[in-house]
Amino acid sequence: MNDDLPMLMTKIVRPPLFRLRKSPRWAQFGLAALVLAGCVGDPGMGAQRAVPAAMPRPVAQTYAIPKPEPAVIRSRPPEALVATIRQLGSSFNGNVGIAVRRIDTDWEVAYNGNALMPQQSVSKLWVAMTLLDAVDRGKLTLTDTATIRPQDLTLFHQPIAQMVSKEGYTTSLADLMHRAMTESDNTANDTVLRKVGGPEAVRGFLARRFISNVRFGPGERSMQSAAAGLDWDQSLSRGRAFYVARDRLPLSVRRKALDAYLASPPDGAAASGIALALARLKRGEMLSPGSTATLLATMHEAKTGPQRIKGGVPAGWSYAHKTGTGQILAPRSTGFNDVGVMTAPDGTSYAVAVMIGSTTASIPERWALMQGVARAVAANHRR
Repeated sequence: MNDDLPMLMTKIVRPPLFRLRKSPRWAQFGLAALVLAGCVGDPGMGAQRAVPAAMPRPVAQTYAIPKPEPAVIRSRPPEALVATIRQLGSSFNGNVGIAVRRIDTDWEVAYNGNALMPQQSVSKLWVAMTLLDAVDRGKLTLTDTATIRPQDLTLFHQPIAQMVSKEGYTTSLADLMHRAMTESDNTANDTVLRKVGGPEAVRGFLARRFISNVRFGPGERSMQSAAAGLDWDQSLSRGRAFYVARDRLPLSVRRKALDAYLASPPDGAAASGIALALARLKRGEMLSPGSTATLLATMHEAKTGPQRIKGGVPAGWSYAHKTGTGQILAPRSTGFNDVGVMTAPDGTSYAVAVMIGSTTASIPERWALMQGVARAVAANHRR
């Protein structure tokens, strides 16, 4: 399959005979032996959050291998939904990937669903999952603290920078994760990323959960400066220093750097890969039940992108999500994304991902595409 060519895919995924849910490593190895024997922050709003009160350090949990579960219902997606997703994707003026996956039946409708699109702040979702996985394994707790110093500041959207003095600012991992997921604070996210072990830890988590077609980049500073044609220097983290330095570059330098980034984004992810990960998260296959509930509740509080997919979610439905927004080199915008879980009043959920890699379409046109996907999901929902 050529991922460079927009295409529509509908598929029914045969569920595994069993799933391992957070089983300890020795149990997974044991089961394997038995078988052998027989992936720019978004502008945020809202008041600063206080550091949460300390809670007792939890005891590391272990999870037993569950009995084989009944197969999810095998059915075909509604033909009207297939047609609408095709029409929305093919008529949009830009490079877009769309994926909708019904979580209880596991069918998927996708347009250009395997093409790698720049995630930008969508990648904060994987950092949060890696943190909560470390909590589940007893390596960290959400009440553990981290100190942010001036040399730790990043770029673009980082409201927490206002709190950082020469002596630094100390807060809990829970507060940092909340800021990263709801306000898309880049410095908060990078601080959590350092705490969990850096990009390799995130990539390892995704690999252990068998999530493919999702890359995780090197971090905001090096990735964003390279995409702009700059070499990172910590002085660029202050005020508008990054924008000033970028604007001084010749347009030819900026175009070449941005083209190189888009050709093979280090944070690239396929809409279908993201939708699969979200479906597994909602089913409790990525994290423990407590951590799953914590992350989805946090995603419900997201303040970014109210006019993206969320703007098309009907009354009575809920939507837990994460947005991402990349750099602009007029007239081209990059990485305009929204991914999340839509839940109907009857409890049925859909994983939805709309990833706009690059476009010259106006912001209202991008909103219309995303809202159209949400409305199509709701219009074609049936129990």
